[in-house]
Amino acid sequence: MSKKPILGITMGDPASIGPEITVKALSDPAIYEKCSPIIIGDAAVMEAAVGIVGKDVKINAVSDVKEAKFEFGTIDVYDMKLVDMDKLERGVVSAMAGNAAFQYVKKVIELAMNHEVDATVTNALNKEAMNLAGHHYSGHTEIYAEYTGTKKYTMMLAHENLRVVHVSTHVSLREACDRVKKDRVLEVIRIADQACKELGIKEPKIGVAGLNPHSGENGMFGREEIEEITPAIEAAKGEGIIVDGIVPSDYTKHKREGIIVDGPVPPDTVFSKARGGWYDIVVAMYHDQGHIPLKVVGFVYNQAEQKWDAVAGVNITLGPPIIRASVDHGTAFDQAGKGVANELSLINAMDYAIRMSEGRTK
Repeated sequence: MSKKPILGITMGDPASIGPEITVKALSDPAIYEKCSPIIIGDAAVMEAAVGIVGKDVKINAVSDVKEAKFEFGTIDVYDMKLVDMDKLERGVVSAMAGNAAFQYVKKVIELAMNHEVDATVTNALNKEAMNLAGHHYSGHTEIYAEYTGTKKYTMMLAHENLRVVHVSTHVSLREACDRVKKDRVLEVIRIADQACKELGIKEPKIGVAGLNPHSGENGMFGREEIEEITPAIEAAKGEGIIVDGIVPSDYTKHKREGIIVDGPVPPDTVFSKARGGWYDIVVAMYHDQGHIPLKVVGFVYNQAEQKWDAVAGVNITLGPPIIRASVDHGTAFDQAGKGVANELSLINAMDYAIRMSEGRTK
């Protein structure tokens, strides 16, 4: 694309590490070579974060995206003026901070829907704080779905060559099992295929995880694979999908629009296969089935130095008409105000937002 995409980046919960890692990320001139970032948040909080991390950058408070400078050395902030700095306590859950974080998300969605920004990137919000403020959502994904009018959506996690989408996310494990239905599994396979294509993967290879141990072992350990997951894969096969390496006789006819899919693959091996390059993306059946392997490879704790060497990974909402990529970690209240938080996940999220924005313009 000829012009750099404008990224609307939420500041996250004001009491969290969000403002600090944002300052760190935007202190790298390479970011401004790839995109034009604007922070949706509070200028006063961002000013304080500059002091905490000790970076030589300035804050430019604006009330319109058109007022942004998009220059390295100056961080443009769409100033919402929602935080009373005298009442802000870093690392503490509060309704004030929860409301601010929610309003930042709502505003960045509005800007994207109005085509004022090309993609959105979100820092972490605290669900307890947001609910204290009266905004009853289980996370960013559900907020984006409501304010974009999206009915079919899912979450994708990504780190290096490992990508995962979920049939369900923020529900109990018992309910998650009940949500493994043919129509939903097929829906998520299709969403996964489209997401990979937006990332420049022309013919994505999709691995579909089973729900039960050994993918049910032919019904011995559960029948969801037989009654729901395999029928979804077979339905996808009818759309020109490769299943279990068997090529449909009319695959050539469907190849351009078809999906390459394998499964149900036993959950204890599907992620190792994806990590090794067998699959471009994995369809997980529930939240922790997909989150745990991503965070095992993306989060690296240095026991000797008692600190995180890496907190990497990206959370992407798929389905809405606008792009949303996010850090794959929480508010980290225990690190807030100390200037030590790692900004790598935010940089990764920005990179994904840029790639997806470019993919949609081709």
